[in-house]
Amino acid sequence: MEYGITTLKKTGVNQDIYYYVNWSPLSKADRWEINAKVPSVAGIFEIYWMDDTKHLRLYNVGLTHYGGLRSEIRRLTDPELCTESQARIFLEDKEIWYRYAPANSTADMADVVWFFMNTYFPEKTIIEHSGRYENIFIKESEPDKLIWVQ
Repeated sequence: MEYGITTLKKTGVNQDIYYYVNWSPLSKADRWEINAKVPSVAGIFEIYWMDDTKHLRLYNVGLTHYGGLRSEIRRLTDPELCTESQARIFLEDKEIWYRYAPANSTADMADVVWFFMNTYFPEKTIIEHSGRYENIFIKESEPDKLIWVQ
């Protein structure tokens, strides 16, 4: 099965876009597994942490171009590569999980990540959508039946 972002349909001229995000299976962050399995291509990712009650909590949503998914997920999940001291302590203390979806289009990645950020963290949305469409809609695969808490 191939993971990634595809366009389901567009309606009207620059009105609505419907994307489908086919996520990779959720994986526990391990530097060796990330190096072996995550492709070094552009894409989007989500990073989670496991709380004391064994619930996943969303930690980060993002996109990457240069260096690709492999290096960005490694950088954000490996305490040895983290340069911020508080984040390093957090990463050392928590069980970290991730999933990803490769993409070829910078504009599509911006639209999808903007949608997720605007949905999950509306007060912290720092990524702008591409500006090509009035409305953005997302349908996601659920390989792990993921339910996370805020």
